This record gives sequence, structure tokens and C-alpha cells, in this order.
Amino acid sequence: MKTTIIAEAGVNHNGSMTFAKLLIDKAAAAGADYVKFQTFKAERLVLKTAEKAEYQIRNSNSKENQFEMLKELEISEENHTYLKEYAENKKIKFLSSAFDIEGLDYLNSLGIPLVKIPSGEITNLPYLKKVAKIGNPVILSTGMANIPEIKEALKVIVSESISLDQVTVLHCNSEYPTPFEDVNLKAMLSIRDEFGVDVGYSDHTLGIEVPIAAVALGAKVIEKHFTLDRKMDGPDHSSSLEPKELKNMVFSIRNIEKAINGTGVKMASSSEEKNKVIVRKSLYSNKALKKNHIISENDFEGLRPGDGISPMSINELIGKKLINGIPIYHKLNLKDIK
Repeated sequence: MKTTIIAEAGVNHNGSMTFAKLLIDKAAAAGADYVKFQTFKAERLVLKTAEKAEYQIRNSNSKENQFEMLKELEISEENHTYLKEYAENKKIKFLSSAFDIEGLDYLNSLGIPLVKIPSGEITNLPYLKKVAKIGNPVILSTGMANIPEIKEALKVIVSESISLDQVTVLHCNSEYPTPFEDVNLKAMLSIRDEFGVDVGYSDHTLGIEVPIAAVALGAKVIEKHFTLDRKMDGPDHSSSLEPKELKNMVFSIRNIEKAINGTGVKMASSSEEKNKVIVRKSLYSNKALKKNHIISENDFEGLRPGDGISPMSINELIGKKLINGIPIYHKLNLKDIK
């Protein structure tokens, strides 16, 4: 099954539609399935006096508070429509995370057939009820959440017309960047086993190793932030992939999909079957032996190629006589034996 790869542009457009279009270009060129932005109005998201998170202070203009920062990163309704059409023309699906009920309604009005719930809304009951009423398939991020909180959120989400098989739950750690020792990737499997849902991974580590590992473990969806340049000013740039890295991640995931898509039966593959004769061994005499010589284990050794009697059969030959004498390095044949 193909992994759904979401290239998270988020707010890495810095309020510029030129940058937003370039991000779509790069996501499409990398081979991602979706390019995702964020839909919010700062007034409905955060108090005007709210302070920034530590990582936001570290990575963006230190003089502005969280409200001022987010206000500059809003995407207007007009630009949402424009970016969606632009993405479709680039043959990549457009997606956005809404951070309030109005945003959910707006994205639904655009005909986006999928709801992506950001981690911060997993404890927002009115928001979750709205998701349930919309009825579209859901991807739920679970940064900062525990199993009971995920259970409560899922209970609300499936209270209307959504079933669990329409929900994918993403394991996530909401530290930017996430220390590798805090990833706890096995938690993704715990979520799968606890709720019987498809699972995935929303990654905030540096590099591409962890999302690739998540696919190997069974992730159905991978979400990863990317940027045009990690050195740009803004809250998420420094923990995002640059375009070449995003392309490498997609390429690697597609290779991993091929590698884990076998039958599970251990047997020689069609590509390696031809190598058996080359790398396996046959029984060859290690000295000249006379007619009627009684074969012992020490008379032969295994040498390549493996187109004769296998060394695994030596015990069946011990004690039998040679019909004729044979020279050193003679490939033993059943016709040589009485």
C-alpha cells in the first residue's frame, strides 16, 4: 500500500504568496501527495498578549509576541482559493489544517475532502464535534497527547457519520525540533493496537531517518515540514527539510514501500535465483583418489560453482566406493560412485 506523504508547508511561506507558490512547486517536484498549509485567523487562535513558545522565540523575530507573529502568517480566503487552484495545476493535492470551527467550515466549502486535525485541537471538544458533523475522512495528529486523550477525541470524531476506518491517527511529538530520544516511535504501534486504526507519523526531528523508519514499521501517512531555506526567519524553518531533502525522503519512502511489500515467505527471489550456482559450492576432490577408494569426509571440500553435489550431502556419500580413480579438483558426480 502506498504511503500518503504530506509535505507540510505550514507557515513557512512567511506571508508571501510568492513563497507559497514556490513551496507548492517544490512539494510537487519532490513527489509528495499533498502540500499542506494552515488556516487560521490570529484573533480566533491566540490572545493578543500571549507569549511565544520557546522554539518560536528562538526561530523568529524576538520583538513580536505570538499574536503579532501569527497575524503576519495568515492566508486570506482569496489566497486559499488561489493556492488550491495553483496546487491542482501542479498535480499535487492541496490540504490545510484549520484551527477553529470557522476554518473547518471554510475548508469544507472549498471541497477539500479530508480534515487534518492539528495536535493542539485534540482537546477542543466543540472543534471535534464540528469535524464529526462534516463527516469527511480524518487525519488526527496527537502531539502532547496520551492514550486516554486520544480515546476521548476518537469517541467524539466517530459520534456522527465517521467510522474508525476513515480515521488515521498520527503519532507526533510537538517539540521543534524533536530530540531523537523523545520520538518514541513505538507509540505509533501502541496507538494502532489500542484503537484498531490506521496510523502514521507527523515528524519534527531533523533529517529524514525517522519518517523512513516509521514507514518500515507500518505508517500509512507521513507528514513532514519543509521550507525553501532553513535559514529564513520564522518559527518552523529551522526544523524543516529543504527541497532536496524532501525529495530524498519521498524517494527513500517509495523504496522502503517496495522492500516491505513482499509475501513474507522466505525463499529465493527471481532476481537472486541465478546466483545460486555462482555463490554456492559443490563437492570437489582435494587430492587424487584411486579406484575403489572408500570415501571419507576428508577427501572432498566445497568449492564454487555450485552446479554439482552439494556439501550438505557429504554424509550420504561417506563409506561408498569410487568406480574409477579421480584427479585432484574433480567435481564429484553420482556416476563416480558405486
